[in-house]
Amino acid sequence: MLKIGITGGIGSGKSVVCRLFQVLGVPVYDSDARAKWVMAHDVLLRDELVAAFGPETFDAQGQLNRTYLARVAFPDPAQLARLNALVHPHVGRDFAQWAAAQQAEGYPYILKEAALLYESGAYQQLDRVITVFAPLEIRQARVLLRDPHRTADDIQNIIGKQMSEEEKLRRADYVVHNDDQHLLIPQVLRLDEEFR
Repeated sequence: MLKIGITGGIGSGKSVVCRLFQVLGVPVYDSDARAKWVMAHDVLLRDELVAAFGPETFDAQGQLNRTYLARVAFPDPAQLARLNALVHPHVGRDFAQWAAAQQAEGYPYILKEAALLYESGAYQQLDRVITVFAPLEIRQARVLLRDPHRTADDIQNIIGKQMSEEEKLRRADYVVHNDDQHLLIPQVLRLDEEFR
């Protein structure tokens, strides 16, 4: 079974491309959603997070206090690196277990969607990588429309923490152009045919 990563900068359209693959019956591991789940349910990781960031990391009901964690970790590169160093290995193990279950089901290939595929080292678990590409102006407009609570500065800060688009394109085995000039469905169908 092929394990294929799918990455791209914020607003590039990774999730839209993944939904197209899902329509074709391809299992997709959403790293962001699974990271949140793992942070909330993995007892060892919970203990590590509380030890690193304090008891406020979880609220009185035991729910992850994402607002607090974002306030503490995101502005400080050292704290963000610490958070990632704790979370990424647990998510990597979760993905490995999930992938094994998909392989047992007989799928010819699976996708792992992750914005920080290279930065986290997750690409090392994969056979190939797709980069979803869109120009910066288009990405910014999409995010401002999708996330009205974000400002242009917020988006620039997120982009600043991600690997450059040029580097992602250089490392990619495949590129899906989501630039409002290329149709997505034919690109996804071609890749699906090749992967099968």
